[in-house]
Amino acid sequence: MARAGLGTDWTCVFANDFDTKKAASYALNWGDDHLKVGDVAAITTTELPGNADLAWASFPCQDLSLAGAGAGLQGARSGTFWPFWKLMKTLGTEGRAPRLIALENVCGALTSHGGKDFAAIGAALTGAGYRYGAVVIDAVDFIPQSRPRLFIVGVHISVPIPHNLTGPVPDPEWHSPALIEAYDGLAKRCRDAWIWWKLPAPPARNTVFADLIEENPQGVAWHSREQTCKLLDMMSAVNRAKVAAAKTAGRRMVGAIYKRTRLDGAGEKVQRAEIRFDDIAGCLRTPAGGSSRQVIMLIDGSKLRSRLLSPREAARLMGLPDEYRLPNNYNEAYHLSGDGVAVPVVRFLAANILEPILSLGNAANKEAA
Repeated sequence: MARAGLGTDWTCVFANDFDTKKAASYALNWGDDHLKVGDVAAITTTELPGNADLAWASFPCQDLSLAGAGAGLQGARSGTFWPFWKLMKTLGTEGRAPRLIALENVCGALTSHGGKDFAAIGAALTGAGYRYGAVVIDAVDFIPQSRPRLFIVGVHISVPIPHNLTGPVPDPEWHSPALIEAYDGLAKRCRDAWIWWKLPAPPARNTVFADLIEENPQGVAWHSREQTCKLLDMMSAVNRAKVAAAKTAGRRMVGAIYKRTRLDGAGEKVQRAEIRFDDIAGCLRTPAGGSSRQVIMLIDGSKLRSRLLSPREAARLMGLPDEYRLPNNYNEAYHLSGDGVAVPVVRFLAANILEPILSLGNAANKEAA
């Protein structure tokens, strides 16, 4: 999805994924002549061609997320940042340091281990000769899905940065209180290398959740009346009131449902179905269990139906075009979307940070020549 967001003006010379199923989907859409499937720790710089303008890494988030076990960058999954970084450092010693490095992860990376993991990333970038900064972007500004994510962009010290891309102070639109607190916890050397990225206001989003929902979906079926009634029975009074209000809205309404474990009035754990009717889907996740699969409830007047979100709808919620080919298996297709980065967010970053920097650098190189 990072590649889809960068667009056709970019050429990908190397791609890697440990997951064979996700790699197969990548190959189906982009080809496999530049794709390496396997552990990033097994890759050497002899396999990385030329001098890349950009190295993009969306390393696993499980050990950094609130739902994880708190292992942080020392965890088996999120810790794959370090073998990736070893490659970046080696490229630097070979005189082939990428001009730009972009890292994407959950916002929990800011607070993991009391901010020490974020500080470790900053120290790694600074030590390798990069200035860097971070922004928090919620995909909801671009697509009808609540999906805040952290993006760290590093620029090699040999590359000039256009003055209009940086600001003297944080912008609350892109720099959350957690990000500012994480910055305050950095070592002086890392703060000295810091950039407050300056971004324009996001474009007005012109879609709502209901626009992406299919009447005749592929890969899922509408629930029976009994199944829908069971969902309603799992709702608290507050959530049933939301359903009742949606019936009087006078338009087609789609609610997003996640099943969560809550405490009842007696302090006992019960599974609840929690619904939202704000024209936005909940954050997509990987389908590790039944509660991770998002259910939708469609209300059109007195007519009420429910079902799982379809694979194509999940892909649309990530900004993928309908011609993007998905795995045939439901879980594989849903996992692909739930584990991805929102396509229009990548495009926004490329258009407003990555490409302007590279354009200025190319112009400077031409003048030097």
